[in-house]
Amino acid sequence: MTTRTPLMAGNWKMNLDWKQGLALVEDLGDALKGLDTSAVEAVVLPPAVDLRTVQTAVDAGKLPIAYGAQDISEHESGAYTGEISGAMLTALGATYVAVGHSERRQYHGETEQVTNAKVKAAFAAGLTPILCVGEALDERKAGKQVEFSLAQVEGGLEGLDAEQVARTVIAYEPVWAIGTGEVATPDDAQEVCAAIREWVRTVHGDTAADAVRVLYGGSVKSSNVAELMQRPDVDGALVGGASLKADEFAKIVRFQDA
Repeated sequence: MTTRTPLMAGNWKMNLDWKQGLALVEDLGDALKGLDTSAVEAVVLPPAVDLRTVQTAVDAGKLPIAYGAQDISEHESGAYTGEISGAMLTALGATYVAVGHSERRQYHGETEQVTNAKVKAAFAAGLTPILCVGEALDERKAGKQVEFSLAQVEGGLEGLDAEQVARTVIAYEPVWAIGTGEVATPDDAQEVCAAIREWVRTVHGDTAADAVRVLYGGSVKSSNVAELMQRPDVDGALVGGASLKADEFAKIVRFQDA
């Protein structure tokens, strides 16, 4: 099996202005000093207005942190007021972008077709998409979490070739666990993450399945990350609230030191 580098991505959501973002990324850089980025990758996803500040801080301090955006337009350019293109993100040195987060799906009505178009836009711009999938409480109670999540994976990856799928990051975030303090058990996370990898294996082959990184998201903290990471198909975490505290997020990134 291919060795996959664990990935810890912090989604700041709509928090922190550029000054606050600067303070956080500098504190995080201090806390991650000497990090072996070949052993674990640390990524932050700030609001778009903070990206230039984060770029400057990361470059100036040679910080062991990659960064990206929380959303991307499906369009390359043009009369799309308020949208931000992939080319604009790569010009700022971004390397990742979240796509299909449950909050985009819920509050902005993003469909599977829109999510798929954004995944393709990310690849066209040279960005790595972090495709977010996961069920609400109703699906979980009905025992349909695997079926529901795989339908989102299939929709988001439609039309991609095996090489692109191998480079995609897929984040399994059960909606009922986001920001609620509820966390899926490690076995819950493993069940769906393993099913996602098996779907990739069936559709795109062993090479893609062994390479694709599957993250768990939903109330991840330094106190539960190590146990989650012991599961064979959990390759990292998409972290919300805990990523807004430099020391806490650094502990999550350094889970191997625990």
